[in-house]
Amino acid sequence: MAGPHFRSHVEISRAQIAANYRAVRQAVGGHVEVLGVVKADAYGHGAVEVSRVLEGEGARWLAVSSVDEGVVLRNAGIRARILVMGGCLRCEYPALGEYALTPAIHSLEELGELDGYCRTSGDALPYHLKIDTGLSRLGVRDPHAAILEAVHAARHARLEGLMTHLASAADHTSPQTGEQCALFECCCRAFRDAGIRVPLVHMASTNALAYGRRESWHSMVRPGHAIYGYVSPPRGQAPARVLDVRPALTWKARILLVKDLPEGALVGYGGSWRAPYPVRVGILAAGYADGIFHRLSNRGKVIAGGKLAPILGTVAMDLTTVDLSQAGHLKAGDEVTLLGREGDVSLDAQQIAKLAGTISYNILCGISARVRRVYV
Repeated sequence: MAGPHFRSHVEISRAQIAANYRAVRQAVGGHVEVLGVVKADAYGHGAVEVSRVLEGEGARWLAVSSVDEGVVLRNAGIRARILVMGGCLRCEYPALGEYALTPAIHSLEELGELDGYCRTSGDALPYHLKIDTGLSRLGVRDPHAAILEAVHAARHARLEGLMTHLASAADHTSPQTGEQCALFECCCRAFRDAGIRVPLVHMASTNALAYGRRESWHSMVRPGHAIYGYVSPPRGQAPARVLDVRPALTWKARILLVKDLPEGALVGYGGSWRAPYPVRVGILAAGYADGIFHRLSNRGKVIAGGKLAPILGTVAMDLTTVDLSQAGHLKAGDEVTLLGREGDVSLDAQQIAKLAGTISYNILCGISARVRRVYV
């Protein structure tokens, strides 16, 4: 079924996903492993299709948030190594071996439990140990001596990676990234001094890549947002970007009805917008259940006929009203662009996020499953 038959759909460019991955590959050089982050259904782009593209580009590692996400990829035939970054429940340990998933371990207690499972099952599972260097979320905060003792004691699980996560990589007004890098390097040095070789060491995601924080690149990097064409805007005096990527996703919706309203007409729940003059409006077949943020009521825009068209009134669950006064030729059945480009006019996830009071990740991940994905 072709895209034009959908009420609302996104078009995702496989070629742009591939180009973005190649841009990361070129930026970091051939000596650094590139792990593509495809969690949260590849930030709304479709984890299976994106993973196939990345595998086609030679990606040997992918990252998901949960065991369930990893199982979906394996059942779709994805063969790359898969790192489960968001934690594993104890009841999920058997699936790690069955589906060849590699867990990130976030506490010494969890490491002991994984090792115990490996001892009884006979399955020497690999793992990546996450160090909490300042994000204060998942990760080990114990002294180095305790970490090394626990790693030595875990004789049945296999240490394959050492990782951490940066909290402020796009903020060049804060010393936090430098402090986290120093803490992580201190931990890595403790492992080296103890004679423990760790094949993969990683901490950098998109922002640390894009702004050239090379001290964080180590032997593996974890681009997520960059794969889909985005880099967070910097704070402060940032160095020139070393990464050029472009959005891969365009979101469109059809006009269900066009109507003319008289001056004074109230639009939407609560009558939150009153027409100051006669206006032509279009009712779109998409609302907050599709991912148009409710906070875009009376402040967001779409692209209609190559021009920006304001959202009028309150965004509803299934419908959104827009001003078609500058695109009077549009009729029911025509498309408008919610995210993307028409001619010289564009709306990207960062622009929309600013209006909605959120972040671009939230805009992309918020496009709901009922919006059809079309790959081009």
